[in-house]
Amino acid sequence: MNKVLFFAHLRDVAGSESVEIEAAGKTVAELKEEIVTKFGFQKLDTVMTAINEEFASDEDIIEEGDTIAFIPPVSGG
Repeated sequence: MNKVLFFAHLRDVAGSESVEIEAAGKTVAELKEEIVTKFGFQKLDTVMTAINEEFASDEDIIEEGDTIAFIPPVSGG
């Protein structure tokens, strides 16, 4: 199993700050598609992804036990 963390407004949409999902062997892009379908997100195209606190690309493969974080862009001034 893998722990998936949601930050900022993603947490509100998902209804939780984290969930457990079986994501081992999937790419980040595949997990994003699953998350969009399962939780009703509009899209995750602009969301940064981290695996075990290291930024990851959509092509990276998720391993068993990895923690994946979805971090939306933040604006400020």
